[in-house]
Amino acid sequence: MIKLMEGGAYLVNGTEIIARSPEAEQAVLAKTGKKITAEEAARNTIAYGILKEHNTSGNMEKLKIRFDKLTSHDITFVGIIQTARASGLEKFPMPYVLTNCHNSLCAVGGTINEDDHMFGLTCAKRYGGVYVPPHQAVIHQYAREMLAGGGRMILGSDSHTRYGALGTMAVGEGGPELVKQLLQQTYDINMPGVVAVYLTGAPVKGVGPQDVALAIIGAVFQNGYVKNKVMEFVGPGVASLSADFRIGVDVMTTETTCLSSIWQTDEEIEEFYEIHGRKEEYARLTPGQVAYYDGMIQVDLSKIRPMIAMPFHPSNTVTIEELNGNLMDILDETEKRAQVSLDGAVEFHLKDKVKNGKFMVDQGIIAGCAGGGFENICAAADILKGSYIGCDGFTLSVYPASMPVYMELVKNGCAAAILETGAVMKTAFCGPCFGAGDTPANNAFSIRHSTRNFPNREGSKLQNGQIASVALMDARSIAATAANQGVLTPATAFDGEIGKYKYHFDSKIYANRVFDSKGTADPEVEIQLGPNIKDWPAMGALPEHLVLQVVSEIHDPVTTTDELIPSGETSSYRSNPLGLAEFTLSRKDPEYVGRAKEIQKAEKARMEGGHPCQALPALKEIMGVIKTQYANVNHENTGFGSTIFAVKPGDGSAREQAASCQKVLGGWANIANEYATKRYRSNLINWGMLPFLIEEGALPFQNLEYLFIPDIRKAVGMASHKTDGAGDEITAYVVGKDSLKPFTLRLGELTQEECEIILKGCLINYNRV
Repeated sequence: MIKLMEGGAYLVNGTEIIARSPEAEQAVLAKTGKKITAEEAARNTIAYGILKEHNTSGNMEKLKIRFDKLTSHDITFVGIIQTARASGLEKFPMPYVLTNCHNSLCAVGGTINEDDHMFGLTCAKRYGGVYVPPHQAVIHQYAREMLAGGGRMILGSDSHTRYGALGTMAVGEGGPELVKQLLQQTYDINMPGVVAVYLTGAPVKGVGPQDVALAIIGAVFQNGYVKNKVMEFVGPGVASLSADFRIGVDVMTTETTCLSSIWQTDEEIEEFYEIHGRKEEYARLTPGQVAYYDGMIQVDLSKIRPMIAMPFHPSNTVTIEELNGNLMDILDETEKRAQVSLDGAVEFHLKDKVKNGKFMVDQGIIAGCAGGGFENICAAADILKGSYIGCDGFTLSVYPASMPVYMELVKNGCAAAILETGAVMKTAFCGPCFGAGDTPANNAFSIRHSTRNFPNREGSKLQNGQIASVALMDARSIAATAANQGVLTPATAFDGEIGKYKYHFDSKIYANRVFDSKGTADPEVEIQLGPNIKDWPAMGALPEHLVLQVVSEIHDPVTTTDELIPSGETSSYRSNPLGLAEFTLSRKDPEYVGRAKEIQKAEKARMEGGHPCQALPALKEIMGVIKTQYANVNHENTGFGSTIFAVKPGDGSAREQAASCQKVLGGWANIANEYATKRYRSNLINWGMLPFLIEEGALPFQNLEYLFIPDIRKAVGMASHKTDGAGDEITAYVVGKDSLKPFTLRLGELTQEECEIILKGCLINYNRV
C-alpha cells in the first residue's frame, strides 16, 4: 500500500512519475517537449514557491524566513512573551494568537493556570494579539478555521502546527523561534529537501485519516526518509479526500519528523474557506508541469486498512486485522520492545488483555487536533448508533476540537447519538494527548485518536511504579471497538452506513467570546502576573574553556521530549523556570536534577566572584589534572556545568523546556549521535547550549566522568565563519585520575546568528536591551 522510491523523481503534469536516472531528462523531454534539469524542476514544487515568497535572504540555499502569523497555547506563550519582553518587545509585529487548550482544567496548582490565562489576555491587549479563552478551541483547530490561508506560512510553538492541507506551510518550533519573529528576526534554515507523497485511489469504507497517517509514519519514521524535509501531497488520490480527511492526515506528518507539509489544493479546500467565511484566503496550489522531488512516497489509498500504532511510538504500526490474527506474537514483541523504552523500571504486560482469544481494550478517546474534527466524530456517531458501551470498565470520551464543531454536532444529532451509548462528550481540550485528563488505570490499555503514544504520556507516572499504555487508532475503529464493548474491532467490520454530513460554521461563537485586538496595541494595559510567573534566571556568556560533568547517559534508540521534561503534571509549572526544572528527566533518570545541581554549585560560585573548588571540592583534583597540559586554565576563564549523552534526543514535542530546564540547572551541552528533530537542536542553541555530535560506537566517557573542552569559545567563533559545518571537529578530553584522554566532538553546521547566541549564553542575552 506504500512504496518509497530509492532516489529522487520527476512528477510530470501532476500524474506521471519518472525516477531520476541518466535517461530521466530525455524521458521528461519526450513527455513535455521541454528540456529541464532536476535543479530547475525542483523550483516547480509548491513548497519552493511558498518558501521563496517568504525568504528575505535573497539566497534560496540559505533561507531567512519571515512568517505571516504566529500561534501558541497556554503552556508556551508565557515563556515566549516573557523572553520577548526582556528583549524590549513593544508590539506584536504580526497576528499572534494565544489559545488556551492545554491548561484548561485549572485543576492543579491553585490559581496557577488561570493566572497564565489572564497573563495571555492582558498581553493580547497590550501588544495587539488575539486571545482564545479555555474550552473554545484547540490551538490547531482555531488556526484552521481562522488563520490559515493559501500560500501563507504560520509558525507555532507546538510541534503539530500543520495546516498544509489548507495550502499553508506551517512549522512547529520551540518558543525562542517565535521570539525571533516577534523581534523582527528570521527563521534561518538551509533550503529543505521536498518529498512528494503521491496519492492514488480512494479509501474504503471504515478507513479514516489516522489510518492513512499511521501507515505513512510506519513506512518512513525509522529510516528517516522525510526527516527535516517538506512533505508535499500530490496526485489524483488527493481529490478523493474531503478537507477534513486531508487535515487529519496532515496533522500527523509531525510524527514522521518532517519539517513541514503542503498539499495541492482544489475545490474541496475552496469550499472549506467559503464555509468559514474566508473564501478570499483560498489559493489554487499545484506543482509545475515538471516538478522534481528529492524522494517520493507512493500511497494507494484503496489498499490502506484500519491501523493501530502499538505502544510506545506512532511508528509501531500494524493493521488491526494483522494484530487480531497474530495476537500473542505481536503482543509479546510489543512487550519486549517496551522494556527498552521503560528501562525495565516496571513490569509491562499486554498478553493478559486477551480474553477468549479477543483483545480487550480499557478506554477509548477521540480528541484534539487529530481526532476532534467534525467528520471523525460524525463517522464515530454513525458506527455507535444503536449500540452502548456497556457498564463494565471500558469508557469512551469524545472531545470536539472547537465549540463551532461541538455546536454543529449538537444540531445534527451526532452528539445525542454518542451520548446515548454511554460515552461522554467534553469541551475542546488537548489534555488527553499529553496526560492532563482521562489518565487510565494502572496497566490499562487506551486506544486514542490523538497524536502520540509515548511512554507515560497518557498521565501515568513511571517513577511511582505506574504504567498504562496508549495505542493510536482512527475514530472509526475506536467507535467500532466501543460498539463492541471494548473488543478491539476494525471499522471495516461495520456493515452499516457512514453518512456524509454538511458542516455549517457559526462564527458568532468566536465573535462573542474571543478577544481580537485587530492588531492594535494598547501600551496602557497592565500585564497581569500571577505568583507562579517567574523571570528567567541570569545566564552567563560562554567562557573560554569548559569543564563538564556527564550527569546522565541515555542509550535508548530515541529519547523523546516527554522523557527530557515530562508533560502532564508539569504543565502548571511551565511559567516558572526554576519550579519546572525540578522535573527534568524525572521519568528517565531521577538522579539527574541532584547531579546537575551539584556541579552547578561551581558555576554559581564563579559567577558570583568566588572559587569553584571551594563550592565543589572534587574539582580541585580535576583542575589539577587539566593544568598538567593546560597551565593557563583557571577558574576565571573556565566555566563549569553539566552535560547529558543521548543517542538520538528530541523526538516529539516542540517544547523549548526540554532544553531550557537543562540550562536552568547549569547544562552547557548535549552530546548525541544525532538529533531527532531540527526543533530540539534549535532549542538547545537558543538556550545557549552546545549541540555536540559524537560518532556512533563505544563512548569514550562514562556517566559522572568529567570532560574538559578547551578553547570552546574560540571554536564557536570560528564556526560562525563556516557555511557548511566542514572542519567543525573539536578535541575534548576525558579527565582521568592523572591524565587527559582525547576524543572528538563536532558542532555541526551553525549559522552566524546561532554562534552569536551560543557565545552570548542564550537568546535572551543576545537580544537583551
